[in-house]
Amino acid sequence: MTNPVKEIFSGEAPFPAAPGTREVPPPAALAAKVRTLSPSMTRSMQRVAEAVADDPAGCAALTVTGLAELTGTSEATVVRTARLLGYPGYRDLRLALAGLAAHQESGRAPALTTDIAVDDPIGDVVAKLAYDEQQTLADTAAGLDTVQLGAAVAAAATARRIDIYGVGASSLVGMDLAQKLLRIGLIAHAHSDPHLAVTNAVQLRSGDVAVAITHSGSTGDVIEPLRVAFDRGATTIAITGRPDGPVSQYADHILTTSTARESELRPAAMSSRTSQLLVVDCLFIGVAQRTYESAAPALAASYEALAHRHSPRTR
Repeated sequence: MTNPVKEIFSGEAPFPAAPGTREVPPPAALAAKVRTLSPSMTRSMQRVAEAVADDPAGCAALTVTGLAELTGTSEATVVRTARLLGYPGYRDLRLALAGLAAHQESGRAPALTTDIAVDDPIGDVVAKLAYDEQQTLADTAAGLDTVQLGAAVAAAATARRIDIYGVGASSLVGMDLAQKLLRIGLIAHAHSDPHLAVTNAVQLRSGDVAVAITHSGSTGDVIEPLRVAFDRGATTIAITGRPDGPVSQYADHILTTSTARESELRPAAMSSRTSQLLVVDCLFIGVAQRTYESAAPALAASYEALAHRHSPRTR
């Protein structure tokens, strides 16, 4: 008989979380970072970001002056854009561009358009959605800062209590995280009612953790309880597609999700939920690894308690 606990995790594998360090994004993460951060950039920085994403090979051959001239911006703008994308300087960005260009020239299949038309056959809808979900997950994984994730895991693993805030589609993700944490023996509550979220946040203190889930980074009903938790001394975590949004003011740790393109038949709530669930799963597994000695028995007990509900009843 297989052990369901061992199937989920088999020991501790800490995230690389060197304090005060920031990982340079790998080449594959560049396009994802551009998609995520472009909406919050100035127009001149957007021109630089779009240029390097559209033609990595061509831009990799340019000096900082050449890229500035190509995009009609300044050298300072090019350097600021490189740093915003996660690279210490333009030289590091050029190396990433060269790597991305090599990856694109290795024979990868051309991208499938995911625009869904109202008269698309259902088979095409399935193919387009499947591709878009895969791209969203890949972008989120490529852009996720593992140093920030490791710090969030460490805080949650030792928390006295974990409160999670989210509304709309994000509330479903919050409930998913809460029930996972409960099953490994942690005290976790998800709040979708903004009044209850604030009244619970007031009870938090140092040693507690508050998690805000907001794709836009500007959802007031989520930001308010996070601010209260922050003021009370709790460690705060934001899961958001806009790392520079208002929610970041009250977040000790920011976990960035992909910002996939929205369309008429595919609202943002669908793609944001997909990327949020990946981040939530990463957070949960990290916590489960760090608390394995207590998490494994708790998870086994929850499986045993529910086993009779998943098998035919005997008379």
